[in-house]
Amino acid sequence: MLIGRAERAYEESTSMSGTVLALIAQGAKTLALGDRVYEYRAGQYLVASIDLPVTGHYTEAPALGFGLVLDPAEIAALLLEAPAGSLPAATGSPSAIAVSDAPAELIDAAVRMVRLLETPRDIPVVAPLIRREILWRLVSGEQGAAVRQLGLTDSSLSHVAQAVQWIRDNYRESFRVDDVARRAGMSASAFYRNFQAVTAMSPIQFQKQIRLQQARLLLAARPTDITGVGHRVGYDSPSQFSREYRRQFGAPPSQDAARLRDRSPAPAVP
Repeated sequence: MLIGRAERAYEESTSMSGTVLALIAQGAKTLALGDRVYEYRAGQYLVASIDLPVTGHYTEAPALGFGLVLDPAEIAALLLEAPAGSLPAATGSPSAIAVSDAPAELIDAAVRMVRLLETPRDIPVVAPLIRREILWRLVSGEQGAAVRQLGLTDSSLSHVAQAVQWIRDNYRESFRVDDVARRAGMSASAFYRNFQAVTAMSPIQFQKQIRLQQARLLLAARPTDITGVGHRVGYDSPSQFSREYRRQFGAPPSQDAARLRDRSPAPAVP
């Protein structure tokens, strides 16, 4: 269980989304994935079914949110126990991030989970039951297709997730899309189509996002080593690194590094 709070709206930040449910109780937040923008506010929930690089900021504060990490093994076990025909078959490749209005049953379960903090002795017994209920509300709800695919080992989402993980692990290296498609067990055309549908980016654009996000983290600690950081994340050309960094974050690496160093860290909210 994740609980987040923010007392004021914060400037834009980048992070990995995680595979999570994020339910907003108060306030509002905006996330951007590629060219897609998602806003969720009080009474709405967001599902992220692949761990992807996102940019986000709070648009209304104070903000209060509840989150839950989505475990594919738990979802798979739940799907095996679901009554036959109770869930629609997944079709196509759902977006890795989606927002919906939260049904009353999901909000109620989340509130009961949070209230367990008042009775710690009940947590080991009751929390797994409520967590299971929350997952069921998700797999059978409006965004159920994406959540269900998270638990299916041979879904298009799982194949894309394999490719995403490989690119994240090898983001410094150049690659051919055909080779990554083969690793994911898909034809090149199907892989590119599904990857774009799920992540809102091409595989090469995704690699660039990972490189630049990692560079930003490194620059916060090493603000004077612009060339070294660029090379470390896979850029052979300092000018290309500076150009793409500025396009992504709105400032050249040296200026952004100084801003990051001076800025106080913002607490995370689901």
